[in-house]
Amino acid sequence: MSTVTLEKLVIQIDPDTRRRLERLAVTRQQSAQKLLQDAIQDYVGRAEMREAFHQDGIQAWNDYQTTGLHVTGDEVIAWLATWGEPDELPAPVCHK
Repeated sequence: MSTVTLEKLVIQIDPDTRRRLERLAVTRQQSAQKLLQDAIQDYVGRAEMREAFHQDGIQAWNDYQTTGLHVTGDEVIAWLATWGEPDELPAPVCHK
């Protein structure tokens, strides 16, 4: 079994949030520390995915600015309308 090394992090929260955290810890039969660890891990994971999505959008915009290649919304809608049908269309091809 591997052991994870944890680092101490001091945060300040308002008294109301502290009380809410303590109540939730009791309700869930977990320590407030464990709840905070899980919450921070969840938040960082979501924030990383959101940032990656944002960076993908920036890269797509830069690619479009450079090449002019695109697919129109109408082309995508027409393609999506055939999903699951026997005559499903292939994805539209990018064009200028």
